[in-house]
Amino acid sequence: MAYTNLRVHLIWSTKDRKPSIAEAFQEDIYAYIGGILRKRKHSLLAAGGVEDHIHLLVSMHPAQSISDCVRDLKSNSSVWVHEHFPKRKTFQWQTKYGAFSVSESSVESVKTYISNQKEHHKNLTFKEEFTALLRKHGIQFDPRYVFE
Repeated sequence: MAYTNLRVHLIWSTKDRKPSIAEAFQEDIYAYIGGILRKRKHSLLAAGGVEDHIHLLVSMHPAQSISDCVRDLKSNSSVWVHEHFPKRKTFQWQTKYGAFSVSESSVESVKTYISNQKEHHKNLTFKEEFTALLRKHGIQFDPRYVFE
C-alpha cells in the first residue's frame, strides 16, 4: 500500500479566454468535474473561478498522472457542456494548464483563494494572476508562449 498526500492546485482557461463559463452553470460544471475525479479515485477539495477560467484543488490518487487527469477533466467536461447547454456548442478549454503542488499546511489558504475568485478578479486579469502564480512557484516561462 502506498501512503500519499498529493494536493494539486489546477488552473486553466477557456479557449482564447472567452467568458464562456456562465455563472448560471458554474456550480453544475464544478459538480460534474467532482464526479469525474471521484470515478478516478481523486477528490475535489475546492472549485471556483470566473467566466474565463477555473481553479480546482484536488487530492490526487497516485495511479493517474496530473496530465492524464487534466486531459480527462477537460475533455469530459467539454462534452458535458455541449450536451447540457446546446447554446454553448463552441465551448472549449485552452490546451495549456497550470498545476501547483500544495502542502497540507496551505490547503485552507488555497481553498480560501479559490473561493474568493470573483472578488479577486475585480482588480486582476487571468493573465496577471497566472503569471504571478508561475513566478510565486518558481516556474520559468516565456510570456510569449504562456497564453497561445
